[in-house]
Amino acid sequence: MFARRARGLLDFTFALLCVWCAYHHTPAGALLRRAGAWAFNTRTTARPLLAYYDGVSGTAVPVPDALPAALLTRVPTSAEALAWGTHAALKALEPKAREPSLVLARELGIASETLVDPAKGPAATRRMLDALATDFPSEEARVTAVFAGRVPARFALERVDAEGGALSLERLAKQLPPGFEGSSVGAAQALALSTALMLGWPVSESAPVTSPFGYRVHPTLRTRRMHTGVDLAVRSGTTVTAVAAGVVRRASEDSVNGRVLVLDHGRGVTTAYCHNSELLVKAGTRVEKGQAIALSGSTGRSTGPHLHYQLELAARPVDPFGFRTALRMADGATEL
Repeated sequence: MFARRARGLLDFTFALLCVWCAYHHTPAGALLRRAGAWAFNTRTTARPLLAYYDGVSGTAVPVPDALPAALLTRVPTSAEALAWGTHAALKALEPKAREPSLVLARELGIASETLVDPAKGPAATRRMLDALATDFPSEEARVTAVFAGRVPARFALERVDAEGGALSLERLAKQLPPGFEGSSVGAAQALALSTALMLGWPVSESAPVTSPFGYRVHPTLRTRRMHTGVDLAVRSGTTVTAVAAGVVRRASEDSVNGRVLVLDHGRGVTTAYCHNSELLVKAGTRVEKGQAIALSGSTGRSTGPHLHYQLELAARPVDPFGFRTALRMADGATEL
């Protein structure tokens, strides 16, 4: 009898422990604590939503080591960005998964081996994309044709057109014939990379970087942690602008990020702006590139005025400097 009661007490204790862990260490618990704080007008120590998902699983987007020299001197055109993103995604594929692209290149009279060549690849990929523009006017359909082949992409496009509604990569992927499901992964990566390459910068280009992307000893916690963005030294009240058009997915405040904005730019690309003194837009708002969205500050866990700028591709933080191109055209720059 005593042993049975002891087991019951032990089970009850473990159940309470599980509830406590869920309440303090999961996104659902954080939302519940924040709701309680709002209802009773009190403060909460709930971790911010971004902190839970810094290492979220998903389809990783391949980030190349460096941009082509031609793109280091000026802002790329949308055609150049798409070509570079498609080339980078092709390089990351396994040889077998790359076969439809190589076959298509040969059909178009393009040397297939040049598609993944570091020097010739972006230009060769652009020629292939340009050749597909008549049959596949949208970028989503064009990159689908590159990764799946012309016939499967045409089949998917016709099915989507017959259904009506807005064209999207997700809808095209669902209509691809059996056996081509993996092609949409490469297409999604290409679109994400090309979108990231077109992003602007949230503050002045001359703003010093006080903490780069990567592992560091946290300035307040004194432990080695991953820094998922870049810290840009700017005075409090400096105007922060949207790096691209998008929708405000989050406009809130917490004890770590301070007053924070998260913008969704589509195609798996999001940006975050933390530690602001004031937010100028609300959740659900559509913003344009260059629009003022916040005033910088030092709210949250911060040692001084700065902007923490974070870029994520497919929900994974990447170094924003890997996609930063010059703002001015240099003499003698050549197109891809």
